[in-house]
Amino acid sequence: MSGVLVETKNLKKYFPHKLGFVHAVDDVSLKIKKGETLGVVGESGCGKSTLGRAILRLHEPTDGDVLFGGKSILHMKKGDFRKIQTNMQMVFQDPYSSLNPRMSVNELIAEPLKVCKTVTGRTAMAQKVRETMELCGLPERYNNIYPHEMDGGRRQRVGLARALVLDPQFVVCDEPVSALDVSIQAQILNLLMDMQERNNLSYMFITHDLCVVRHISNDIMVMYMGQVVEYAPKKEIFEHQAHPYTKALLSAIPTTDLSRRNRQRHVLKGEVSNPINPEPGCRFAPRCPYASDKCKEPQVLTEIAPDHFVACHECCK
Repeated sequence: MSGVLVETKNLKKYFPHKLGFVHAVDDVSLKIKKGETLGVVGESGCGKSTLGRAILRLHEPTDGDVLFGGKSILHMKKGDFRKIQTNMQMVFQDPYSSLNPRMSVNELIAEPLKVCKTVTGRTAMAQKVRETMELCGLPERYNNIYPHEMDGGRRQRVGLARALVLDPQFVVCDEPVSALDVSIQAQILNLLMDMQERNNLSYMFITHDLCVVRHISNDIMVMYMGQVVEYAPKKEIFEHQAHPYTKALLSAIPTTDLSRRNRQRHVLKGEVSNPINPEPGCRFAPRCPYASDKCKEPQVLTEIAPDHFVACHECCK
């Protein structure tokens, strides 16, 4: 069994608002093992990207803790965190806006090496950039071209190369294929999986596409309004999903299988609850067909099967 590389404990990130605080990430605990992928899914605005940024301290968490290799990174001295930071990288959703349009591909990939000073000397740096470009499927002829001269797939390869050039152990992939064509999506996903196998990388893969997360993940975490509602191994989620929100997400996946055309569909109705100073009860209750008075009480993640956790009174009876 692989050891745990990244762990969060009751992680919270609140943003100030004139009416109070927006609970973007609220009491999230997770574990990501070495060489494995945690898929994080949910609707837009559920806090997926904020969670990834809070783990990397791109957004300073409001409360809770983040452990990397068993060490808390939120209470480290700046110098100590800087050393660990090279092992934690991010691939952003938009491959164009995440790249400096005034820098060539070579300069973009070399920039993290210059900032972190992990490689010294012009020759050694050029060699490292060349090796990383080759690993990411970028021919040497792309050295001196600029982001606007490439298509989305190649831009995303540059973004991936920037993250991998520092030889990290953990990468947050924030919807890295959502802006790409289906054929290009497959290339990037296969590249990510090849890199994982080669370097024993751990990923947090943030997406709203359940077909993609099924392809790449070991475990899946479902978020709703900043909270975790279900957390289980991939096979368990797709075969024995328990939370009504997870069922609704999975029933929305398109299928070409005619034998499943009469499958049960879980259509969500009702209004999304207010993320500003939310009530302590279940935030999905206004849209849940099974809601009861018990849903006004705080929901706790409960293990209903080995490694299968659900935050729902009805599911945990």
